[in-house]
Amino acid sequence: MPPDDLDPGELRALGGAVRELRARRRLSQEGLGFRAGIHRNYVGGIERGELNVTFRILLKLASGLNVPLSELVEVYERHRAEP
Repeated sequence: MPPDDLDPGELRALGGAVRELRARRRLSQEGLGFRAGIHRNYVGGIERGELNVTFRILLKLASGLNVPLSELVEVYERHRAEP
């Protein structure tokens, strides 16, 4: 559960960004997890907006997706701006 001061929409936006970038690369959650060094269930929790991840996990996701962290943030910001 996210902390009270964190908008759940922020976590859903990050999850949507990870899902979008993963789908663009035709990766399964398991494939991304393997490439990023995290469990596939953890990837699913991120994509569902259930987890408030650390910076280290963001770096692992970007590496697993083979994108710079800035691209992950750009896609997150676009998702956050959507209604």
